[in-house]
Amino acid sequence: MILKSQMIKADKPQPFSANCPSREILELIGGKWSLLILCLLKAGPQRTGSIMRSVQGISQKMLTQTLRDLERSGIVTRKSYSEVPPRVEYSLTPLGETLSVLVLPFEQWVVDNYEQVIVAQARFDALHTEDSKNQDA
Repeated sequence: MILKSQMIKADKPQPFSANCPSREILELIGGKWSLLILCLLKAGPQRTGSIMRSVQGISQKMLTQTLRDLERSGIVTRKSYSEVPPRVEYSLTPLGETLSVLVLPFEQWVVDNYEQVIVAQARFDALHTEDSKNQDA
């Protein structure tokens, strides 16, 4: 139980201010690993191994750190079962559910617009490669 005297009184968040602690929250929830994990957990509780298999390319260390940071921030909850071998599941908290509703449209946007972004990147790279060749000549 947290006593009122232990609660931290925070000023109104100012995300555009360089010194505002809200930037740490933005960094956490805006990271690619957090976004992907939130999308997975929207479907329901997941074991660590299942998350690791689904989020290809994430290291065990990064997965553990991201889950710990999300848990610390009240976005996910960790449930440990007293079994042999040990079993741990992660799920969204009510706060995490509100965030996952915002994250899913980002995932869909990436799927829907992937080709356009790849074409734009290739066009940009080609133009800037030509520019750098002309400047070197």
